[in-house]
Amino acid sequence: MDLTDAQRFAFDALDLIGAFAFAVSGALAAVRRGFDVVGIAMLACCTAFGGGIVRDVLIGAVPPAAFHDLRYLATALVAAALIILWHPPPRLAGAPLDAADAIGLGLYCVTGTVKALEYGLGPVPAALMGVATAVGGGMLRDLLTARTPSVLRRDSEIYLVPALVGASATSLVTVAGAYSWWTASLAGLGAIALRLLALRFHLRAPLARGGRDRTEG
Repeated sequence: MDLTDAQRFAFDALDLIGAFAFAVSGALAAVRRGFDVVGIAMLACCTAFGGGIVRDVLIGAVPPAAFHDLRYLATALVAAALIILWHPPPRLAGAPLDAADAIGLGLYCVTGTVKALEYGLGPVPAALMGVATAVGGGMLRDLLTARTPSVLRRDSEIYLVPALVGASATSLVTVAGAYSWWTASLAGLGAIALRLLALRFHLRAPLARGGRDRTEG
């Protein structure tokens, strides 16, 4: 898969917006945990780059973009600086964090899939790479703040499913020859909307048969 100049511009825009959103979520998580400014900046960068680095290493795009394209570092540091200068009280940071995380999840599942297709992966493995890109940064953020990652918690609203839906849609439209900036945007918005709906209505994956939610007595 070869991207045209317009498609490359759209890819870069979506990827950098996703990096900014994930960096904001990482910085807010750091504020909630009482990190200093260095810790906030570090967690913002880890969240913004984590999934993309995993994807790039697995598909052979080395060194990863985060290490040679300074736009990603600048984007993450700007997001961290904004949160350092202004942020809601830690007890009220949950909703903005969730919203930023949903935006990063939705955009990264699209760009992760597109980059995997660009490097010659088939539709299914490319979609899986999109999911890995989308959930990797959030998992790293949660681990570094001593939390069980949302994608693994049984009391958490669906997290991986929105990423899988967005990545699969991106893979399908690309294979069908209908990939463009607006189809990519629609796939990303669909994933974002699904995640936000899951948060709003507490949609969760079912437990294993005989399992019990830890929130029960």
